Amino acid sequence: MYGIFSYGNSNARVGWKHGDHILDLEVVSLLGYFDDLSIDSSVFSQSVLNDFIALGKPAHQAIHQQIKELVDSGSTAFSGIHDQVFIHESRTQMHLPVRIGDYTDFYAGIHHAENVGRMFRPNGDPLLANYRHLPVAYHGRASSIVVSGTPIRRPNGQFPGADKQPVFGPTNALDFELELALIIGKNNPLGEPIPVDEAEDYIFGIALFNDWSARDIQRWEYQPLGPFLGKNFASSMSAWVLPFDELAPFRIAGMEQEPSPMPYLKNNKPGSFDIELAVWLQTFDGEDICISRTNARYLYWSFAQMIAHHTVGGCNLRIGDVLATGTISGPISGSYGSLLELSWNGERPLHLSHTESRTFLADGDTVTLKGWGFSAGIRVDLGDVTGKVHS
Repeated sequence: MYGIFSYGNSNARVGWKHGDHILDLEVVSLLGYFDDLSIDSSVFSQSVLNDFIALGKPAHQAIHQQIKELVDSGSTAFSGIHDQVFIHESRTQMHLPVRIGDYTDFYAGIHHAENVGRMFRPNGDPLLANYRHLPVAYHGRASSIVVSGTPIRRPNGQFPGADKQPVFGPTNALDFELELALIIGKNNPLGEPIPVDEAEDYIFGIALFNDWSARDIQRWEYQPLGPFLGKNFASSMSAWVLPFDELAPFRIAGMEQEPSPMPYLKNNKPGSFDIELAVWLQTFDGEDICISRTNARYLYWSFAQMIAHHTVGGCNLRIGDVLATGTISGPISGSYGSLLELSWNGERPLHLSHTESRTFLADGDTVTLKGWGFSAGIRVDLGDVTGKVHS
């Protein structure tokens, strides 16, 4: 996985995660290990991955192959200079890996959408009429996306009080959302849609993503235009980006889509991935407890379909843009990707111990998202996303 790190008085630069160490790719390049690839070493000295991403997939694949050969357990490539090129992660500070120009949040997890519909529209179809026809989304706030580990301040806003009249104050319903983020790796010109069968070529990699939500603020303000203050105070992204090619061993057939999508969304290539996902919650004085386990296979709309729909009207994506999936929930209560669902909007408190329960997050709570894939002896891990809540 690629990320941006610094340590001591050094400048932030590009690194590759290898166990509990970070391979300093700027130093590796300056030592000549990438000379045969004709790569400008300056891309590894940047404080974001954007210039590196702009090299394109053939260059990424060549660099990735070279890195794998260099860090192979039997390799002696770094004999005598190990401490120059490998930095223990405990000595480093991680930074937001990309310069994010735009951020779009989808609603592609069908079980989450159904659960929300059952809560707030109990007498009708839990899914709105458009859900199975297009990947629903909204444009979010890129400036408040923060790297994993950044403290999350409880936001203020308007929400209904006990007498149903609006009051102003800190949210009483702070929540997490378990999502994946796509990092866009190639530009498309304004006015030129990306065909669905070419869409995956525009993905550089994926990262875990927590789209924090203030549910009481969100419920009061979101009609008729959608999320605003209930969402824009913070979203947390992993410091590490997994190259999209690394997902190949975990590709699976997606959920059956009925009715069949319109032609511009129809892609016969399997578009889902068997990626295990988990949410851990640690209270201020408590243990770290796994409160949810789910899987990326429960996304109704594929990554390619999200990109194709996003651009079908002519929208131009740019390198570093983030497209998040929306909350990923499974079909049973222990697999829900938000406290809104796990506590059923506060009606069913989630019991963490004999003495502690949660409907929504309390100050001092730390939420950690984890993700991994394992198939035929191959394992990949996504970088964790952690955030601690404070007033």
